[in-house]
Amino acid sequence: MKIKFILITVLVLIAFLTGAGFALFRDIPSIKDFGKLKSPEGTKVYAEDGTLIGEFKIQKGIYIPYKQIPKHLIDAVIAVEDSRFWKHKGIDYIGIGRALVTDIFHMQLKEGGSTITQQLAKIMFLTPEKTLSRKIKEAYLAVKIEKELSKEKILELYLNNVYFGHGAYGVEMASRIYFGKSVTKITLPEAALLAGLIKAPNTYSPYSDLVKAKQRQEIVLERMENEELITPQERKKASQEVIHLSSLRISTENYNYFLEYVRKQLEESFDIEKIYKGNLKVYTTLEPQVQIAAQKALQEGLRDVDKRTGWRGPIGKVSIKEEEKEEKVSFTPSHGDISRGVVLSVSNTHAIIKARGVKGKLNLQDAQWASKILEASGKVKILKNFKLTDILSPGDVVLVRFKSIGKEILFSLEQEPEIEGALVAIEPQTGYIRALVGGYNFQRGEFNRAAYGKRQPGSAFKPFVYASAIEKGLTPEDTILDEPISYKSGLKEWSPSNYDGEFWGEITLRRALAYSRNVPTVRLAETVGIDSIINLAQKAGIKSEMPTDLTLALGSLSISPLELTSAFAVFANGGKKIKPIAIKYVTDSSGKVLLQNEPQLEDAISPQVAATITDMLKDVVSYGTGGRANIGRPVAGKTGTSNEFRDAWFVGYTPQLVAGVWVGYDDMRKSLGHGEAGGRASAPIWAQFMKEALSNREVQNFSPPQIFQEKQVENLDDSSLQGTNPILRR
Repeated sequence: MKIKFILITVLVLIAFLTGAGFALFRDIPSIKDFGKLKSPEGTKVYAEDGTLIGEFKIQKGIYIPYKQIPKHLIDAVIAVEDSRFWKHKGIDYIGIGRALVTDIFHMQLKEGGSTITQQLAKIMFLTPEKTLSRKIKEAYLAVKIEKELSKEKILELYLNNVYFGHGAYGVEMASRIYFGKSVTKITLPEAALLAGLIKAPNTYSPYSDLVKAKQRQEIVLERMENEELITPQERKKASQEVIHLSSLRISTENYNYFLEYVRKQLEESFDIEKIYKGNLKVYTTLEPQVQIAAQKALQEGLRDVDKRTGWRGPIGKVSIKEEEKEEKVSFTPSHGDISRGVVLSVSNTHAIIKARGVKGKLNLQDAQWASKILEASGKVKILKNFKLTDILSPGDVVLVRFKSIGKEILFSLEQEPEIEGALVAIEPQTGYIRALVGGYNFQRGEFNRAAYGKRQPGSAFKPFVYASAIEKGLTPEDTILDEPISYKSGLKEWSPSNYDGEFWGEITLRRALAYSRNVPTVRLAETVGIDSIINLAQKAGIKSEMPTDLTLALGSLSISPLELTSAFAVFANGGKKIKPIAIKYVTDSSGKVLLQNEPQLEDAISPQVAATITDMLKDVVSYGTGGRANIGRPVAGKTGTSNEFRDAWFVGYTPQLVAGVWVGYDDMRKSLGHGEAGGRASAPIWAQFMKEALSNREVQNFSPPQIFQEKQVENLDDSSLQGTNPILRR
């Protein structure tokens, strides 16, 4: 009986383990001929001028054979990632034991203990989460890989697929991004720097933290010496050798928001397999130089706005003794470059700071903005008789800009903005999106605010109110009352007010729009009717839901920068609505066109109404609220600010290009600060961008509106035009 019980128990246990094993390993992929397989061609994305700006594919990077990878890079990676690589059969039991002890000590799966082969299995087949089942699958696959492939092939696959940060997959792309050259040409210290990135690319990136990158490089060199892969002399020489970092990575990040927008567009027409394995070619509307100008203008503008909120303090603290040691990793600085720096010494009037391996001076006047302190509580404190010693001390880690490079390096003080923004630019005649930037930095946040961020436009919506009035027969020279008014709805009462809290009495429609007067605009909306305004806005291309009350006149709807900018194109394009287009056409590997987007134009409003609104919006820039958008050529546009300065907008255009800028916090409850209206926060960004984007284009004038003639005002009670109605006779 006892033997029978034991037998049954054993059989049940075997059955359980068999079932568990089947469940665990049923989705393990086959690796037969794995080393011979070539990753399928994905999708290549091209800009308007034919420049390759991105790819969507399973294997990212530039594949390079094992024989072309320098030995010192292979040695560096093995030394720091898997010192027993040449000895084990896929699993390093000594490493696992060490990792297990660490995991038990920390009571969690903290230490990997993975071999290079296990890492390859994870990269190629598995998900990155740290779970027991995944670790078991990883180990099982590693053993299978070792049986099927040579050690050299395993290294080749690993080094061509591992991630090095800043969008770099594989050693070839990493070398180009960090050093601006092929991996075949890198030196021993450069190889050690790359090998050190694998563990934590964001943490050890020299672009993010030069100190940590250098410390990690030293660890790699030390392990190489311990493994007798280099001599002590070679280690010392490599440690002291200067490394010049490339600025190439900056250009690789300019297109990310646009590429993600394109990818989502592709997913509406093609399945995922086709996008990532179909060898498609996508030809887009993006103009690289315009996109780069947009990214730069937005980042610079957000920094300016953020600095006006106040100084938030140093971003870290380090030991001066360590920092004073001669730094051997350097970045050849250019004027305007921004980098982390360490304060070595500070006086009342200047500080000596070390950034990118070089020392420079920060003068008091180049940090004057930091006399406004933003405390953790949110309160602002203004420092009188401001001195640098009030905000800096030796060892502080701060952001600085290379202001001047020559015999003496001069810095200006910077800080990473918490404020976000978006910019989109469209060619009004075609709808082609020429630039699209969805945030300050794609690495910081991938949410595309330009395409998908819906915020209140405030007064940037007003042109559609005035266009509705013009469409009904009113003219810019007709007058309207700017006087107090209240509206009751049940128990609630709404009394709209103007930005300056004043009332100007009788005022022309032209001046009311130019100076963005709220009360006259609400009166005008009441007169022409909310339904008429909604109808016109929809004809212009606004699809977002609009409130059916008078608050719409002041922009109480929620709308994305792309949608609002597209709608403004109606005014720039003689009354014709356009559909924004990012993808011109898509072809397969043989060149057959699979998808094509032709410009779609549709009559929305009359050419006279469009020209009249353009003429009025020119005044917004020439003498109204949009003065900072004046770029020395004919421009029309409108500022916008939502309640409590939560959103700041400027949407404007020339005959060749219409662009919209939004600035604000992702937290919709947070204010930009008093006075940070669209004319101050967003218009300068728009102006900087447009100057650069149009620098090589001729100056063009808008078509003048037709001469205004006396005309009966449609759908209005003529008897009410005698003073009691908001509209007065000419």
